[in-house]
Amino acid sequence: MVANEGLLASFRVLDLTDELGFLCGKILGDLGADVIKIERPGGDPVRRLGPFFKNEPDPEKSLYWFGFNNNKRGITLNLESSRGRMIFSRLIAGADFVIESFLPGYLEQHHLGYAAVSRINPRVVLTSITPFGQSGPYCKFKASDIEIMAMSGCMSLTGDPDRPPLRVTFPQSYSWTGSYAAMGALIAHHYRQETGQGQHVDVSAQASMLWAFSHAHTFWDLNRHLENRAGSFMTGRSITGARMRVFWPCKDGYLNFIIYGGEAGRRTNQALVEWMDTKGMAPEFLKKKNWSAFNIADVTQEEIDRMEEPIARFFQGITKKEFFEEVIKREMLGYPVASVKEIFEDPQHAARDFWQEIDHPELGCSITYPGGFAKFTEGACRIWRRAPLIGEHNEEVYVQELGISSAEFTRLKNQGVI
Repeated sequence: MVANEGLLASFRVLDLTDELGFLCGKILGDLGADVIKIERPGGDPVRRLGPFFKNEPDPEKSLYWFGFNNNKRGITLNLESSRGRMIFSRLIAGADFVIESFLPGYLEQHHLGYAAVSRINPRVVLTSITPFGQSGPYCKFKASDIEIMAMSGCMSLTGDPDRPPLRVTFPQSYSWTGSYAAMGALIAHHYRQETGQGQHVDVSAQASMLWAFSHAHTFWDLNRHLENRAGSFMTGRSITGARMRVFWPCKDGYLNFIIYGGEAGRRTNQALVEWMDTKGMAPEFLKKKNWSAFNIADVTQEEIDRMEEPIARFFQGITKKEFFEEVIKREMLGYPVASVKEIFEDPQHAARDFWQEIDHPELGCSITYPGGFAKFTEGACRIWRRAPLIGEHNEEVYVQELGISSAEFTRLKNQGVI
């Protein structure tokens, strides 16, 4: 563990979340907050999710757990016992944030809802993260990533039009939701800094996915038109109904490039044609095209198909690395579809010292992690500690910080309270 110089180093977070909120606590931890991950006695069930270190299934070796729960201390506590709730109330008194992802009503049922929490500590910010929010017709519904992706509308736009809809393979909705929850908690924190009052932040995973599918949801508001999935293409940019390719095969994978309109698009289109011309692959009609007069809104499918055919041939002869180097050099819009290996080897990440080696003494080695998500002039954002073992900081928190005697600590442990 390294010395904490983070922006939130003087604040404490109690993290009661499952996968839906893990990232929220991690983001606050990356910013330096003292995040205490509270698990049920015996450990969080998520510890049994793989992949595992060296493919050895073990609740203390889940790489998923390592990735989303670093920068947290770990304790165990049974909130369904009266003694456990009393201890939690004492923790609340010294906390600045509480984040939870129980279904609506669970904390109230155990006398730990926002009204009770704010009586104990009026400054506390309680962030509640659920699939569909604290109110509304779906609020009591459970949902995994695939239900959230579907109910948000994202899956309706993902995949080929003649095949079933798709979800992104990694549970993206949890990450979107956790990041929005962290933003909500920090906005409430800013309000608290101004007024001295805490707030209850209500985060809906379904609503958090709004920007995951970019501007698609505005088509109905502006055009009374519902977008449909189009595979490697996109529609809706032209009043003629023309579809345009988004993903293109190249020499070693795929590229993202769209024939754009507007000033940025005109510059990109012109730059691409000039690049194609250096390779002798730009047809005369593309070289003579007046991109300043090009209007993506009224382009026809025939025009798009004619332009895309030579562009497709050109892209098939270049690598992802060549494409990205020229995109930067020529100030174009576009990017390669990178593999995990390529992301890891990206020189930009090396230049920013993004990757961090984190020591795991319990495994006898160190592991390379993605580091801080941003750089700040006033404080560090990084990984300060590895993810906790089950109940690793029980004695530290309960005995050393709360002042529970060693004898009582042992009793609580034997009674299944901690």
